[in-house]
Amino acid sequence: MSKMLSPDFDTNVNRINELLHIDQSFDLMYRTMNIGGKKACFYFVGGMLDSDMMEKLMEFFYLLEPEKEKLSINEWTKHCLPYGQVEFYQNLEDFLKKLLSGVPCLLVDGYDKIIGVDFRTYPGRGVEEPTKDRVMRGSRDGFVESLVMNIALIRRRIRSRELINEAHTVGTSSKTDVVLCYMKDRVNSQFLESIQNRIKDIKIDALTMNQESLAECLYKGSWLNPFPKFKYTERPDATAAAILEGNIVIMVDNSPSAMILPSSIFDIMEEADDFYFPPFTGTYLKFSRFLINLFAWLLAPTFLLLLMYPQWIPEGLSFIMLKEPPHIPVLVQFLILEFAIDGMKLASLNTPSMLSTPLSVVAGIVLGDFTVSSGWFSSEIMLYMAFITIANYSQANFELGYALKFMRMLCLITTGIFGVWGYVGGVVLVIFLVSWNKTISGKSYLYPLIPWNKRQFLHRFLRVSLPTSEKGQDFAK
Repeated sequence: MSKMLSPDFDTNVNRINELLHIDQSFDLMYRTMNIGGKKACFYFVGGMLDSDMMEKLMEFFYLLEPEKEKLSINEWTKHCLPYGQVEFYQNLEDFLKKLLSGVPCLLVDGYDKIIGVDFRTYPGRGVEEPTKDRVMRGSRDGFVESLVMNIALIRRRIRSRELINEAHTVGTSSKTDVVLCYMKDRVNSQFLESIQNRIKDIKIDALTMNQESLAECLYKGSWLNPFPKFKYTERPDATAAAILEGNIVIMVDNSPSAMILPSSIFDIMEEADDFYFPPFTGTYLKFSRFLINLFAWLLAPTFLLLLMYPQWIPEGLSFIMLKEPPHIPVLVQFLILEFAIDGMKLASLNTPSMLSTPLSVVAGIVLGDFTVSSGWFSSEIMLYMAFITIANYSQANFELGYALKFMRMLCLITTGIFGVWGYVGGVVLVIFLVSWNKTISGKSYLYPLIPWNKRQFLHRFLRVSLPTSEKGQDFAK
């Protein structure tokens, strides 16, 4: 069957109704009417259009007088359709794609094209501060599930004609809208072309998990290395800053976060508060976060190593020794608590908000008091794991937090089995995994440390300003 429209109105209506299964899908609607002496049919998706605008257009249509002479579709649109965002579709595939994305479409007798009148609107929540990327100072807006609104939040901050928002469609069934955001004069053209080609080459039925499904399609390398390949943020200000630095941002419809690429480990660890405070304070926050995460990784393996070799403990630190011999091996205690903490996280996600506070109090009492008094865990180990748990929340990236958790467990296991050589081997293996990890652009994961770039290092860590000509000359560019 031909994919092109026919000039015959009734033929087009019957074909479209058959393609859309209009009698079976209650949310796909159509309204037949008479506009200026011509038969017309309005197709739309219930719940995805501005009802006030629809009412105004219908009122205008019913007041039109019959045409005195035949007009072309462009002339008819100018005379009979008082609306700005108008497109024409002659191919049925193009029409179906736009209609199912929410664009109301008007079919008029005598024309072999369908008119798309874009006054769609999507249901969604209001713009509010993200619960994860909170800041002490700065803007309080955040991305939502509406792609159009998210792009507007970026455009509001970057009022430049060089800002390009390039639309793509991914998924045979879902036809999910994906947008590449970049500064045309700052982005690396080769890297941009590579990402464009990867998106065009994606063969998938649907982006079931939104950005995670897209990330797995874009990155074809091994995922055995747990360190994240992308940075995600729900903050429009952080997204705009990344675009201005020459990065590419990918926005996916129905996802309230932006995917920034390429991203090194130092990009992933950055937060908005690092830049909303004066340079000295921001640098302190950045380095303190780095040191806290370093302690969270090494504290448990180091404590286990010192318990295995008590002769290495200085006399001034002898208080760190266990007061009572453990009933369960220290390594097993650490591993049990690692899993128990994840269990509490999962339980908190599924606990009704009205019960979260009393249940957390009960869990704290049980784990903090009864487990120690019963002999299951040592109080010192409970203390160290409490510090580690709090330290994991010092940075906002979930993927990086779990990567550090896996590395900590790896070092615990190798130390518990092989002693000092296991400790050294575990640390070396973690350094190897970080050093040999690559960004999606194939560049170093430790830039600007490796390879060394003095200007970018000072700009990134000490807030030293760069010339405008070098803004887009980062490792990704």
